[in-house]
Amino acid sequence: MVGTSLTSEFWRLFAVLLVIFTAATFVLSAALDALVLRAQRRRIHRRPALVRATEQPCRPDRIAVHR
Repeated sequence: MVGTSLTSEFWRLFAVLLVIFTAATFVLSAALDALVLRAQRRRIHRRPALVRATEQPCRPDRIAVHR
């Protein structure tokens, strides 16, 4: 078994790749968060219109009595 030492070139490449992947992770997380918030806001804005159209009055004029 031949032992190898980690060279300065390896550490330089490792640092560059670490920074690239850290930045990519941060950007991807921010983009996905923005998409989720946008979808939630759209759902909130759409929901009241649908609820109003199908909503029953809270206090009907007549109360149904089952015998």
